Amino acid sequence: MTDTELMQLAKKARGNAYAPYSKFAVGAALLCSDMSIYMGCNIENASYGATMCAERVALYQAIANGKSSFVKIAVCGGVNYTDVECPPCGICRQVLREFCTDDFRVVLQNVDQIISYKIDELLPLSFQKNMLEK
Repeated sequence: MTDTELMQLAKKARGNAYAPYSKFAVGAALLCSDMSIYMGCNIENASYGATMCAERVALYQAIANGKSSFVKIAVCGGVNYTDVECPPCGICRQVLREFCTDDFRVVLQNVDQIISYKIDELLPLSFQKNMLEK
């Protein structure tokens, strides 16, 4: 699946976002190594700590369905569905790092182009589970 095709699915997922407070709707589409796709959207809550980001919604759905190998995730966001580059927040970066390999990619879009980053580019010197094994 191309980055463009995955981004289109992220945009579709963004349409389901529940963002009454920030008005910043986010969608994500996660590609698993078996080519299955899980989509997620941000779901806000008046108790802000209970808010869930689109990236984690997609990843947790995949994990809950027995998936454990992931290729890339496309993330799109913006106010009033206007695309802005919307990189994952710090919590989502750490969660993705927990479950994804070094070659996992994060696909973003701005008005001009689609850009792909390795997870380590977005979270250098990350805390990793293999550090606990040493």
